[in-house]
Amino acid sequence: MLVWTPITRQSGQMGDSLKDRVRQTLLRRLNEDGPDPEQDDTRAVAVAADLEALEMVSAEDPLVEELARRYLVF
Repeated sequence: MLVWTPITRQSGQMGDSLKDRVRQTLLRRLNEDGPDPEQDDTRAVAVAADLEALEMVSAEDPLVEELARRYLVF
């Protein structure tokens, strides 16, 4: 089972960049849905894959905006 923990700044608060807000939204979705041991949840798999992809790109990468649109992050 994957457990995602947010990356925080030294102050302990999430940043307010678009990438930080997208990360926070993805983490919240994963935590709210929770694991379902009886079946593979394709939505949770997709969210986890998007979170992993987000972590691999810079804040200026077009993927950040694409994910923001997909998950309605403003």
